[in-house]
Amino acid sequence: MIIETHHLSKNYGPVVAVRDLCLRVPPGKISAFLGPNGHGKSTTIKMLLGMARPTGGGGQVLGFDIADPRASLEIRRRTAFISEDKHLYGYMTVRQVIAFTRALFPNWQDDRESELLDAFDLPQNRKVKHLSKGMRTKLALILALARGAELLILDEPSEGLDPVVAESMLQSVVRAAADGASVFFSSHQLSEAERIADHVFILKRGHIVVEGPLDELRGRYRRINAVFVGHPPLDDLPVRSLAKVQTEGHVLSVLTKDNSEAVATQFRGLGAVSVEVCPVNLRELFLETVQDGAT
Repeated sequence: MIIETHHLSKNYGPVVAVRDLCLRVPPGKISAFLGPNGHGKSTTIKMLLGMARPTGGGGQVLGFDIADPRASLEIRRRTAFISEDKHLYGYMTVRQVIAFTRALFPNWQDDRESELLDAFDLPQNRKVKHLSKGMRTKLALILALARGAELLILDEPSEGLDPVVAESMLQSVVRAAADGASVFFSSHQLSEAERIADHVFILKRGHIVVEGPLDELRGRYRRINAVFVGHPPLDDLPVRSLAKVQTEGHVLSVLTKDNSEAVATQFRGLGAVSVEVCPVNLRELFLETVQDGAT
């Protein structure tokens, strides 16, 4: 695994930010790390990069122990990180920041730098502090993608970007993965994750509630809408086999995992006059698993 954690936890006093987190992130893939605000995504990334110490458990990135300070340096040398804030040297020009960063990385790809500069159309003589948020994101992407890193870790990379810049960012991430980099990114933009992710992790209150290859998850989960003449027979439902149950009048709506046909057959046996089995997209799966009341 390119990233692996074992019961990783982080507390800030009485507040539990990450709880018993077990991640297995496959190499050579684009992995989306999804979850509501305040549920531990950024804290997890900080621990992976040695920016925060775990309270319990441990993990490895690129085979290096995240709790070992020397190993943490090697992780950061081989990993490109773009934070939500995209901190850069504001007093430097775009050209100066690129030249400064280029000198630090022997695997810097000059052709990739030129290609990205042309694609992003950045004003190279403008100081970073005078760039828009979208331009700072483009610059951060150049610094990350041109260094030839084995792993890209992106924390809300498209936050606050207009659709044109966000599209450029997504295309750049996909290109990096096609060139052999592994990508691990957190995002609130579920449509973006559904477009580019190979693998998905959904976080709720600091631990993983759903994970797997995106195509596999789409195949495993189904929504079943059943209509009954009277009130739905909730007492007779196979509760253990259902991921989420909702009722509205005579309609029973459930989220199932792996057993949709069996559940649909059971509903017909309970007197349902109509049973509809529907595919579930990533947005629906996310909302059903992170909302209060979901497990």
